[in-house]
Amino acid sequence: METAHIATVGASPVGRTDLPGRDLFSRALAEAFEGLPDPAAVVDAVYVGAQSERYENQIMQGTLLAEWAGLNNRPAERVEACAAAGALALKNAVRDVRAGVHDAVLACGVEKMTAGGTEGATNALAAAFERALEQRSGVTAPSQYALLARRYLHETEATETDLARIAVKNHRNATANPRAMFDHEVDVETVLGSDPVAPPLKLYDCAPVSDGAAAVLITTPAAVSDLGTESVEVAGVGTAANTLAVAERDLTSVEGADVAAGRAYEEAGVGPADVDVAEVHDAFTVCEALLAEAVGFAPEGAGVETVHEPAERSAGWTDVRVNTSGGLKARGHPIGATGLFQAVEGYEQLTGRAGDRQVPGADTALLVNEGGLADAHTAAHLLRRAR
Repeated sequence: METAHIATVGASPVGRTDLPGRDLFSRALAEAFEGLPDPAAVVDAVYVGAQSERYENQIMQGTLLAEWAGLNNRPAERVEACAAAGALALKNAVRDVRAGVHDAVLACGVEKMTAGGTEGATNALAAAFERALEQRSGVTAPSQYALLARRYLHETEATETDLARIAVKNHRNATANPRAMFDHEVDVETVLGSDPVAPPLKLYDCAPVSDGAAAVLITTPAAVSDLGTESVEVAGVGTAANTLAVAERDLTSVEGADVAAGRAYEEAGVGPADVDVAEVHDAFTVCEALLAEAVGFAPEGAGVETVHEPAERSAGWTDVRVNTSGGLKARGHPIGATGLFQAVEGYEQLTGRAGDRQVPGADTALLVNEGGLADAHTAAHLLRRAR
């Protein structure tokens, strides 16, 4: 089986923009291929992560973005698993290269969430919940994650202040990320005093509605050599689908993430203690804590300690740095592209391109991208500096 490598990456800035999604994709593609041959001379196939057609009233995004990149008549498909869409595009690209189906596959993600306004985004995201009972009851993403947060605070010693510190840490990290939506720090008092969204979650506990696109080129080692770029190996991949209905799950167990990350670890031949940097799906601050525990970085109830330096954490914690990009919370969450923004950060950290947010000596990165409520669908990728 071939090994699959990330050969180059690119991304648009994240934020609110008048540009349509295809123009955001063009910015990501131009950055990825700066100084390289034209994509038409390199790319064999395209996968596009896009959460919903409701924002821009656009389906067939695979065809659209392939056309926009000058890649006519290549295989081009849209994939979807709500907010895990970008990671599924990455997974499919890795699978094709490993299997020898293609030598170079473009995994990209795009979302123009602001096109439909707040109501449009709320409705699009609500479609990720079970239809017969939950959607018809008027559930929203914040209301369901508030259930997770309230249960987590009840069953652990964590407090709302602990969750607020996660937002503070991720805003601080985002100030060193030139692509991030938010370029300012916040303090705990600001987070705790922000408007309630769904108690105990407040405005600053929640990732923003965002626009953005990211592109990641997956190739064989031989193709990397031809391009002359520095690469990162995708050493492990794991996915898992849990229940869609909230009523069918344990609200403090992120079992799907545990399973997906475990598969990625096993395939790569590493464990949680080997991971130097991680991008986890902090759509809400409580998610960062839950995922830190689910993937084996932290003991149960101690996930909120992502904010501390490794030496200051409880016994049982690893030395991993979490969400150096600012995470979904502060980098932003253009939902279909989020999994690929995570891959961009992982690539830049492992190739020493992360600037002021660089983790010294980073060799291994874990990416965890979720769709639906928490782990309704989870994709995990283990990246390793190419040897």
